[in-house]
Amino acid sequence: MDETRALGRTDLRVKRIGFGANAVGGHNLFPNLNDETGKELIRTALDGGVNFIDTAFIYGLGRSEELIGEVVAERGVRDSLVIASKGAHKEVNGQIELDNSREFLRSEAEKSLKRLKTDVIDLYYVHFPDGKTPLAEVAGTLKELKDEGKIRAIGASNLSFRQLQEFNADGYLEVFQSEYSLIQREAEKDLLPYCEKNGISFIPYFPLASGLLTGKFTKDTVFEDSRKNRPPFQGEAFQQNLERVDKLKAVAEEKGVPAAHIALAWLLSQPAVDAIIPGAKRPDQLKHNLGALDVQLTEDEVQYISDIFK
Repeated sequence: MDETRALGRTDLRVKRIGFGANAVGGHNLFPNLNDETGKELIRTALDGGVNFIDTAFIYGLGRSEELIGEVVAERGVRDSLVIASKGAHKEVNGQIELDNSREFLRSEAEKSLKRLKTDVIDLYYVHFPDGKTPLAEVAGTLKELKDEGKIRAIGASNLSFRQLQEFNADGYLEVFQSEYSLIQREAEKDLLPYCEKNGISFIPYFPLASGLLTGKFTKDTVFEDSRKNRPPFQGEAFQQNLERVDKLKAVAEEKGVPAAHIALAWLLSQPAVDAIIPGAKRPDQLKHNLGALDVQLTEDEVQYISDIFK
């Protein structure tokens, strides 16, 4: 049985659970990261059969790409992998700015190729819109890179519905990445239906809502990181989310699996979601996430879970 699925209209075939590598070399995003642990995460992913790795320049300002490139070269497995990366950020006088200009994206893609030690990036996204460059033009830049064989598929992320339509004016978009989870359902309004209708693969990020759907938090949990500023983790919304997660845990207990596996399996049952890319900071977390592939949900269960978090 083929365990892979094509990403949208592309010929890129991926296992349905990939690895979001922002904690590999992402020293600017997480405290106390260790490069050797980062490399061990990539090795663990490869050993677990993962063939879809998602990175970006902003994860460590290129460091994530470098570490992935080192491990992939060491293992000699480049041809069996789908590697995705993203560009748009640049450092100017110690500050991070966004740039979607043709010159910048072309030069960034070349740098990513070098850091990843490869001659083609399977999937290249514009990471964020810069608010200046027309988005159809940005898509055209990525189409140039594709025509030249530098990238295999065209992606975009973090676009509003209007921006998504603008980017895809010429029909070039193949993969779209945006936040989506049982907690964060905004994508269901416009983004997901548009992707489904247009044969665009939708890759959710924060699939476990930054840990909220793992069921490991209580009403007394205190957040010291960026989560403390995010609405799902604040006040009454946090309490309501914990109550919903308790119901999710009850479903998980019936099936004899962790709540996180149910949350990930639910995502994989949604239209246009061909794969998900949960992150991990430790190899055991990564192995744990892969267990969601073994969970089968009936249509009734999918609906029941959807209703808990409506």
